Amino acid sequence: MPVTTKARTLIAKLDTLVGAEVTLRGWVHNRRDLGGIQFLLLRDRSGVVQCVFEHSQIPVAESCVQVNGKVVSNKKAPGGLEIQANDLEIITEALKPAPIEIPKEEWHANPETLLQYRHVSLRGVNARAALKVQAEIVKAFRNYLNNQDFTEIFTPKIVAAGAEGGANLFEIDYYGKRAYLAQSPQLYKQIMVGVYERVYEVAPVYRAELSHTSRHLSEYLSLDVELGFIESDSDVMDLEEDVVKAIVTHVGEYCQKELKLFGAEIPNTSAAIPRIPLLEARNLVEERYGHKTGGKDLDPEAERLVGRWAKEEHDSDFVFVTRYPQAARPFYTYPTEDGLTRGLDLIFRGVEITSGGQRIHDYNMLTAELEKRRMDPEAFRGYLEVFKYGMPPHGGFAIGAERITALLLGIANVRFARAFPRDGSRLQP
Repeated sequence: MPVTTKARTLIAKLDTLVGAEVTLRGWVHNRRDLGGIQFLLLRDRSGVVQCVFEHSQIPVAESCVQVNGKVVSNKKAPGGLEIQANDLEIITEALKPAPIEIPKEEWHANPETLLQYRHVSLRGVNARAALKVQAEIVKAFRNYLNNQDFTEIFTPKIVAAGAEGGANLFEIDYYGKRAYLAQSPQLYKQIMVGVYERVYEVAPVYRAELSHTSRHLSEYLSLDVELGFIESDSDVMDLEEDVVKAIVTHVGEYCQKELKLFGAEIPNTSAAIPRIPLLEARNLVEERYGHKTGGKDLDPEAERLVGRWAKEEHDSDFVFVTRYPQAARPFYTYPTEDGLTRGLDLIFRGVEITSGGQRIHDYNMLTAELEKRRMDPEAFRGYLEVFKYGMPPHGGFAIGAERITALLLGIANVRFARAFPRDGSRLQP
């Protein structure tokens, strides 16, 4: 039977319509029968509401339905409202029960099952809320940079060489030639600085890493920024501080319902983000917290402790770690005379969410860096050409959208901050 066409009301609008007759459309979120009285939790894109029926046949969960009824106040009902329903029409009936009980969705329970049936688990309230927050993060990122005279660009994701070298590249057959999925838009966004001076991109990047951790993905959404005519990496950090604070402020304003759902606290945006050189950070975590870290970078525990220091001493959820050694940074990072670089990371709540810094803008210096690292300049010929034609001092950074989303909301595994995560063992759904 065709569904009767009536003006639809969204659940989020019901609090202004108490006493009115309305038509709702959505999914059967949950149902129960209490002595001839049927309770239906109806879900649409804006929320969930309880609908009460007498002697009605409610279809299986996740069926798509239309409900007609009267809006009434009920303090015991979710949201303090319910629908006294007088009619239910089936739009599309689910062919079988869902493989997971969406109303019982929990982040810490059966994570593999939730990911295996992601096409259904995404309908859960928590899953939708996380992706809603991520959408607002991206919106705030774009809005702020657009207002600062940045131009959005769109760069290739099939490339001839990796932006950072190394082995974590996905190789593909490109019409019989060897090509790769882009690790980063880095080389192209630098080229575009020579066109627009200030550019950004929102796009996926690909890392063939075998790290099966709660913070790594093989495909993630990168929020990239590059700007020209800078004085030093301090200009890059100034911009990034403004960007992340704009993001946090926007999420706090437009995602109050989602933040409440997760019990998430918005970071303090009034405090200046502290900046600490890497070697100083290593000494700090050893002397203050008794944790010794080696290698050319901070290990995860050291990152956590540096973040703890920033919160204790500066009331900041963020901290910049600067002056990385050349061996820890890509070839295009601007070197300093003491063997370090103007490269930097931004740590948020104890986890790195961005990498960036000042880039080399001189052709001869770039080719020398490639040769020093035993990388073939010919493989980067298209990238190097632009540096023969007057490039300004420039720099930038890249924010991992999934990491900042997860850390804002307190999601333990970054896979649950992406709609359809890809890692070393997951290619479906």
